[in-house]
Amino acid sequence: MLKISSSGNIFTTFQEEQLAGNLQALSLMVIAVGATALVHAQTFPTAPIRIVVPFPPGGGTDILARLIARKMNESWGQPVIVDNRPGANGTIGAALVTKAPADGHTLLLVPSGFAVNPSVYPKLPYNSERDLAPVSHLASSPLLAVVHPSLPVKSIKELIALAKKTPGQINYGSSGNGSPPHLATEKFKLMAGINISHIPYKGGGPAMIDLLAGHIPIYFIAILQSLPYAKSGRLVPLAVTSAKRFPSVPEIPSIGETVPGYDMTNWYGMLTTAGTPREIVNKLHAEIVRILNQQEAKAKLAEDGAIVIASTPDEFAAFLRKEIASNAEIVKAAKMTAGD
Repeated sequence: MLKISSSGNIFTTFQEEQLAGNLQALSLMVIAVGATALVHAQTFPTAPIRIVVPFPPGGGTDILARLIARKMNESWGQPVIVDNRPGANGTIGAALVTKAPADGHTLLLVPSGFAVNPSVYPKLPYNSERDLAPVSHLASSPLLAVVHPSLPVKSIKELIALAKKTPGQINYGSSGNGSPPHLATEKFKLMAGINISHIPYKGGGPAMIDLLAGHIPIYFIAILQSLPYAKSGRLVPLAVTSAKRFPSVPEIPSIGETVPGYDMTNWYGMLTTAGTPREIVNKLHAEIVRILNQQEAKAKLAEDGAIVIASTPDEFAAFLRKEIASNAEIVKAAKMTAGD
């Protein structure tokens, strides 16, 4: 028996029944897959969780990871291990997570330098947006632009004026190529139209020693690390790098008050392997938000001059895309490479 469809096509009854059967089977398959993912999310975690920190122990990224690991262990009853895998500004640890099973049991906690790597490392062993799944933007903090008292400036406006009078003659330090202090200062240079020379160090500690000794006169540094020296007069605080004044130091202006549109913060984020079921990503996100909103976590972050963000996976994905694009512009304009 022949039937004519509304579009004018001719089908046999057998063909029509076969098509309907295929559609029904496909629908059942979709329902089954969805149900399986839901069951997995409900039972997750089913094994120890590993939080990869792509930097050595003791830094801000490591401290935050250990706080989250302890709270996850208390909540879920599964071992949560912090695995430090330092090297190449975090790319070694990130590459490790991209190769892990996509089941949510392997996480990656990164600082803001993560969004710089695609621009300064032309042969990354992974694609930051394709191979990793954002879970949450955890926290954020500005840096503090400080100078040694020997430099005759007391404000960002005075620093810009001095730098324009002596192009290329003033040095600034950073904790390494592609680090937040490096990017923050290069963005400041570009937006203020000045030329000061970069002196990279192998970490924040050595850079701070030379700053206090006056060997480098300028450093965009973490608030927690610099405030004690600013209060004692050993360093002069000029401005915070956030768009607005920071709540913990409201008396210090922002760079944006002198250089409109300037905004650069150091942030922390959590990701997992791409392909992890969304239900599991959502469960991880909910647990992280619960932990970050506890008083202990807020207090610990406040000690580091940071505030809780706890964004959704989609919000963090959009934030990362914007950060990667923005950093790419800075890297290109500054002609920055991994070896700078």
